[in-house]
Amino acid sequence: MAEIPTVALPGGATVPAIGLGTWMMGEDPAKAQIEIESLRRGLDLGMTLIDTAEMYGEGGAEKITGAAIEGRRDEVFLVSKVYPWNASRQGVVEACERSLKRLKTDRLDLYLLHWRGEHPLAETVAGFEALRQSGKIGAWGVSNFHLDDMQELTAVPGGENCAANQVLFNLSRRGIEYDLLPWCQERGIPVMAYSPIEQGRLAKSPELIRIAKAYQATPAQVALAFLLERDGVIAIPKSASPHRVEENAEAAELDLSDDDWLALDAAFPPPERKTPLEMI
Repeated sequence: MAEIPTVALPGGATVPAIGLGTWMMGEDPAKAQIEIESLRRGLDLGMTLIDTAEMYGEGGAEKITGAAIEGRRDEVFLVSKVYPWNASRQGVVEACERSLKRLKTDRLDLYLLHWRGEHPLAETVAGFEALRQSGKIGAWGVSNFHLDDMQELTAVPGGENCAANQVLFNLSRRGIEYDLLPWCQERGIPVMAYSPIEQGRLAKSPELIRIAKAYQATPAQVALAFLLERDGVIAIPKSASPHRVEENAEAAELDLSDDDWLALDAAFPPPERKTPLEMI
């Protein structure tokens, strides 16, 4: 199996360009064991970034993640996210403590504001910085921030320490390529791409199916290869199947031809103008 490429964060840490998402995990006790096994299989394959959030299953996904990383914490780059209504100066600190308890660890490697809310960004950043200085988090970032949001963020005290922006990005959602992605790339701020296979819908695309057949690959692997081709982008597909996790890791082996890249651009055109940031 090809080695998974890496992406550097502003603080110097390097993470795999394909990680493990946990959205919709921790919601059904009957599925808990297979979810844990899927995350552990991903770690075995070098997909050592796990992304979770207090929102997912109202903490259930963090508990699944905590079970999966037990005894393996030092292998993992652990990411979680705070609800916007918990993102006051003190609220961020308290929410982080609750997440750490569910995850059964003493630190997060990256802590993200899930989306913008009513609390001023300066307050949220102050909370993040306090957590960073106390060693509870290694770095902090944001999610669902468009270019205007990022520019506002980096203007507040400490805002220049933002280490990532997690947004909806895949072949069928390419709007960020117009301005947000280049802006982040210029500043060395990685973009984490959630729903990289559009919750499975891209796997039904006739063009992806056609291209995948030529490489004895799956359409989902082609969709992931599209993201792996972009500098500073980390894909975080969620899968509760160890077999699918293995397939996701194998996307690193795909080397599409120039003609196939052109065919993908024709089927999923890049943006020609600024568009509102899409969210799921």
